Amino acid sequence: MKSEFIICEREDQVAVVTINRPPINPLNTQVLTELAQIMGELEANHDVRAIILTGQGEKAFVAGADIHQMLDLDHIGMMEMNNISRRVFTQIENLSKPVIAAINGLALGGGLELALACDLRISTEKARFAFPEMSLGIIPGAGGTQRLQRLVGQTLAKELLYFGEMIDVQRALDIHLINKVVPTHELLSTAKEWAQKLVQKPAIALRMMKQAVNTGASTDLETALTIESACFGNAFATEDRREGMQAFVEKRKPIFVGK
Repeated sequence: MKSEFIICEREDQVAVVTINRPPINPLNTQVLTELAQIMGELEANHDVRAIILTGQGEKAFVAGADIHQMLDLDHIGMMEMNNISRRVFTQIENLSKPVIAAINGLALGGGLELALACDLRISTEKARFAFPEMSLGIIPGAGGTQRLQRLVGQTLAKELLYFGEMIDVQRALDIHLINKVVPTHELLSTAKEWAQKLVQKPAIALRMMKQAVNTGASTDLETALTIESACFGNAFATEDRREGMQAFVEKRKPIFVGK
């Protein structure tokens, strides 16, 4: 499938995926379908160990869904589009590889939902965040009400969702919505630096870590502990675990092979 709105570039074991609908990179059905296709290909590519997701230009990461398309949809059509968004964002959240959102500008509505589906979020100083759906007579429908409260807590989530007001990077950093703020010219280089650090980690242990955190977050503690234990066992059974422990004993840097 040829992508019209998604650019994917490889640098060693890191893939940089760019949503290319400047200036504000809105999401429509085609963008979401192309994004799902690219992410599926990257998941199947064993040479890719980490993914960076960003938007084209400096104005927006993704400034929400394409309202022009939404205006022409009836209830059934809108629910179909919403289900595509939900599937794609869940796909990204559940990738076996870490995904870093490099937020280069506005992250609004569906754009913020997309960022929340990523593992880590690095932002420029000019970025702004909001869930403005209430002013459109709707609510977030692709995970915003759920992922946000799991990240920042229910009280803060309700404030951001009910009022829909824009927040700056300092507030976003304070409430742990994002991990790091950097100057615009350092955004991609910082994201790539983080991605390269992740590439050096033992791949199976990193995958098990992500699975334990993601799956455990949506269940009760006892079940979550059982999930963690199973993931721990899977990581312990690897060649990389033996190499990591042997390197520690021998006081040298481990050489992980992803097995």
